[in-house]
Amino acid sequence: MAKFDLTTTLGQYLDRHLVFPLLEFLTVKGLYEEKEMLLGKLDLLSNTNMVDFAMDVHRNLYPDQSVPTTLKDKRQDVVSQLKDLQSKTNIITEIFDSPEVQRQIQSSRDGRQLYDLLSKEYGFKHEMINTLYDYAKFQYECGNYSATAEYLYFVRVLIPPSDRNFLSSCWGKLASEILMQNWDYALDDLNKVKDLIDGNSFASDLMTLQQRTWVIHWSLFVYFNHPKGRDLIIDQFLYTPTYLNAIQTTCPHILRYLTTAVITNKQRRRTALKDLVKVIQQESYTYKDPITEFVQCLYVDFDFDGAQKKLRECETVLYNDFFLVACLEDFIENARLLIFETFCRIHECISINMLAEKLNMSPDDAEKWIVNLIRNARLDAKIDSKLGHVVMGTQAVSPYQQVIEKTKNLSMRSQMLAFNIEKKLGNRSNQDNQWSQE
Repeated sequence: MAKFDLTTTLGQYLDRHLVFPLLEFLTVKGLYEEKEMLLGKLDLLSNTNMVDFAMDVHRNLYPDQSVPTTLKDKRQDVVSQLKDLQSKTNIITEIFDSPEVQRQIQSSRDGRQLYDLLSKEYGFKHEMINTLYDYAKFQYECGNYSATAEYLYFVRVLIPPSDRNFLSSCWGKLASEILMQNWDYALDDLNKVKDLIDGNSFASDLMTLQQRTWVIHWSLFVYFNHPKGRDLIIDQFLYTPTYLNAIQTTCPHILRYLTTAVITNKQRRRTALKDLVKVIQQESYTYKDPITEFVQCLYVDFDFDGAQKKLRECETVLYNDFFLVACLEDFIENARLLIFETFCRIHECISINMLAEKLNMSPDDAEKWIVNLIRNARLDAKIDSKLGHVVMGTQAVSPYQQVIEKTKNLSMRSQMLAFNIEKKLGNRSNQDNQWSQE
């Protein structure tokens, strides 16, 4: 369903190279016409050095036309610039390939110390850093992300955080690691960028907000691929006020990804859901989709029929979302469990047929699913197969037990009051003794 596709919205906050995987995904899913997708790719490639890729796309888009001379001329220019930059950086790369320099880089974390060594022993000059930066940027535009990450690593080591190229080097390396799917390195680079933004004083609060918005969108690649991602996305998007404020101010559509992370996070779901529901309620007038509406139906309106309808739509949304498609089965399983848990809080005896309808399952599948819940000790219930009912095991507390519990609480409170009174009297007598001595 193209109406729920966020690619155009997300693309505004991504580097054009990061948009290519999203377009490839949409092409496979067939959400849009092939010609429309090819035109989008060609437009993205127009400002890069990936000329061969652009030529291939042009041939697929216009099979009866020859490749434009502009693309052929641009290819010659790119090859010429590449040779020129290679000749300038050959001496630099030879220095970094030296075993002694490699040992020094691995053993020393002090960029200044490394720079002094390079300048004294190898005649390294500061302008060489700028040359290496330009070469890394050129390689990135050519689609050579491995070389880009390597060169930007050296650039970042050798320049101080105050340098004008430092932050852009961090962004460039983060993008390169994402595109190479090196998720551990990408997470390290993401944290470096976040620390820089949080500790840096930009020209205005608006610029800081813009930087955080970019981080939020770029981090989706990392958080939905790294093993720790679903914990990290909750910590950053829900429990870091500056980033939650950025989401609410500039990109409430990110609530789709936060909601999915919370629902599929079994360890933290119970506590995080309460806070998430509040945010979804606050932002429901600016953004909603089947995933956020599912939570609202279930936890705000207690509308089980509405939740059932939204769960069907959620399946379509996740299947066609680049970041969430891998969470599809996990999401549906946990969403069904949430419906079931909420339903059980209200009812003591539930018809399996009715429950199957609420969970979008057949009665047989629903019964098997509940049996597995009981076996895994996640549910205190019994199944009456003859009547086709699930009987919940929670029993009302007897009046006698209620009296005992209240008596215990009163006793504890009385002891605490007596302790506090004695403590205050003791402090007052000590003060009286001090004043009398004075």
